[in-house]
Amino acid sequence: MLTGAIELHFTVIDWLVLIGYLGLCTWVGHRMSGTQATIRDFFLGGRSLPWPAVSGSIIATEISGVTFIGVPGTLFALQGDFTYLQWAIGSIIARLFVARYIVPLYYEQEIYSPYDYMGRRLGVGAKKLATALFTVGSILGQSVRVLVAAIPLKVVTGLPIEASILVIGIFAIAWTLMGGMRTVIWTDVMQFILFAAGGVLALFWITGHLDGGWGEFWGTAGDFGRTRLWDFEFGFTADLEFTFWVALLAVPFQNLTAFGVDQLNAQRMFCCRDARQAGRALQFSCFGQLLTLLMLMVGAALFVHYHVNPFSPAEAELVKAGEEMVAGSQVALPEARDYVFPMWITTVLPTGLSGLLLAGVFAASISSLDSILAALSQTTLSLVYHPEDRSDEELEGLNLVKKSRVLVTIWGLALTGFTLLLNVARDGIPILPLAFGMTTYTMGPLLGLMACAVFKRGSIRGLAVGAVLSFAIVALVRADFWVLLAKAGVSLDWLGALGTFDAAELEEGRVQALWCYAWAWPLTTLVTIACGLLIPASKGRKF
Repeated sequence: MLTGAIELHFTVIDWLVLIGYLGLCTWVGHRMSGTQATIRDFFLGGRSLPWPAVSGSIIATEISGVTFIGVPGTLFALQGDFTYLQWAIGSIIARLFVARYIVPLYYEQEIYSPYDYMGRRLGVGAKKLATALFTVGSILGQSVRVLVAAIPLKVVTGLPIEASILVIGIFAIAWTLMGGMRTVIWTDVMQFILFAAGGVLALFWITGHLDGGWGEFWGTAGDFGRTRLWDFEFGFTADLEFTFWVALLAVPFQNLTAFGVDQLNAQRMFCCRDARQAGRALQFSCFGQLLTLLMLMVGAALFVHYHVNPFSPAEAELVKAGEEMVAGSQVALPEARDYVFPMWITTVLPTGLSGLLLAGVFAASISSLDSILAALSQTTLSLVYHPEDRSDEELEGLNLVKKSRVLVTIWGLALTGFTLLLNVARDGIPILPLAFGMTTYTMGPLLGLMACAVFKRGSIRGLAVGAVLSFAIVALVRADFWVLLAKAGVSLDWLGALGTFDAAELEEGRVQALWCYAWAWPLTTLVTIACGLLIPASKGRKF
């Protein structure tokens, strides 16, 4: 049972600050919403938003509440270091490529998503397949991000987790309805500013309270190996996830999909005035990697802080309870490390400041959810009405803005309800890693679809087969579905013969992958492209 001692540090003043910040975000979103006369206004911000705001929104989406909590926790944990930052290499390469070559393609015609582009190049079947892949990954992935942020908030504020989820869901629906992508982007900018300020504040606060200052911080962190950055070992095993070669050869495929094909980020770029400004927004979002570096340094500082100032009994009880959750269900979230930064914010920072930073985590969770509401609503609407192929007069007659608002509400209620179900299931059925892993299952096929669309070659039947094969490949290197089956009582001893899972662990009823899942990104992309090119289309179809 988690202790209630931590939440006693979260005072009435903190609550007032938290509520006030959410109110401020709502007011700013309303002021910046503008008119929503057409779906071009609602989903594309009238293509009139300044590129710095769009760039800030891209960064805020990437540096979500989960990242704000999880990155410091990852470095704080046993053997944590800076090697995660190597992935910035692949991320920057991919963003520059998308800005230079992909973004201009999207601005050649009046389209609303990458899936509209695929539909025009390969036929409506490609649009349907891409939309289905995006929808499945989004429902699971974004719901779990809300849940993982809500659990530490529950611990440090004392607010029931169900209430936290409902607050996030209600505000997300309201912000999206208020002004569509305009409100989404401007509230994202506020989260970006608060996260950057919060990270700097935490780092300087901790180092400033060490007797030896920065010298003690860096020296102690280095003595324990926390400042290691480069890992040039090459291999495909699970322990070689954060290496230079993964960053250079595998991560670009993930980020090509995330920034060039995934509607969650692509929709932001569509809000710029032209392709040049959209490309500039994406290029400057590379500086968001500095925020990742900042949060890694915060994690190192937390390690040094608690090395010098050991956990109090209440803090030790909280971390121990988190460790027992992990040990008891294999994959319960959050892990003990995910409590550390919120716990430090609540117990160390002065009253008011702790409320402000945790308000930022709340608002970032809302921002993550409202972003996906806009994306899901747009792709659903596009699949039914195909606005990219209609004249302005036809669109006006269809009253699509009203329909868009209805879809936002439906998706908002659905995702909030699904998050509540995840919360109920998390201690029994380990469904959360499945949600986090969904991007691995869908990114390769989506990027393969995009590649075939660019060259206008490939059959839908082949691409669908490629997506299925990609799913099977990922299932061989991730434990998600197998853990579900193990929990259901299904024997998995036979998996050991495949050589991708630890046979000894399987005998103990646990599933431990032996191979690094990151290499699945390029592999499944190539498999999807090969199937699309080699498997012929159905009779009577060109593609």
